[in-house]
Amino acid sequence: MSDPEDPHAPGPTAPGPTEWSAAGQQVGVGPHAQPWPDDPRYDPELLAAGDARNVVDHYRYWRREAIVADLDRRRHPLHVAIENFGHDLNIGTVVRTANAFAVSAVHIVGRRRWNRRGAMVTDRYQHLYHHDTVGDVVRFAVDAGLAVVAVDNTPGSVPIETVTLPRHCLLLFGQESSGLTAAAREGAELTVSIAQFGSTRSINAGVAAGIAMHAWIRQHADLTDAW
Repeated sequence: MSDPEDPHAPGPTAPGPTEWSAAGQQVGVGPHAQPWPDDPRYDPELLAAGDARNVVDHYRYWRREAIVADLDRRRHPLHVAIENFGHDLNIGTVVRTANAFAVSAVHIVGRRRWNRRGAMVTDRYQHLYHHDTVGDVVRFAVDAGLAVVAVDNTPGSVPIETVTLPRHCLLLFGQESSGLTAAAREGAELTVSIAQFGSTRSINAGVAAGIAMHAWIRQHADLTDAW
């Protein structure tokens, strides 16, 4: 049985180590061999039927609530916010990447509805918050002691490759088409840009979010905690 206090304790033994085969077919793991682990984190239905969810092997057969609770012990003091005033299709990608980097929370500013397909069900394990306006998310950040760092290639921005990001911060991203709103730029303590060398004027918003989050990970995360 795994030690519930050890985040790196091995999960249960079962056939099939990954979610996806080389051909892109979902494979997961089959039913758990008897006797089953005597541990409340495990879901009897998954133990009996198998687990094909998009989770790392450590969380195989775990209840969703148990996974979220364990992730809460591992989350970083990094928040991510993205403006959604025009149904941005990149939000699912941002949520999935935030989950991969154990971001504390993702904040969606503007419209409540967003396309969850790109999240690959990771939104079930990621804390998500909605704010009607940029002012609301900035006030949240101030109250939580988070520095607001806007990410946009605008005049006066600082290359993210050269700056030390605050450990406790909220990375704020704009939409794919128009970038950050004026309110977002005004509410940020710092605006950083991502170095580009080709002909395109902008990077996909989901890709830019991943680059910025990973910049924070490289500076502040304890890599011995990575899976």
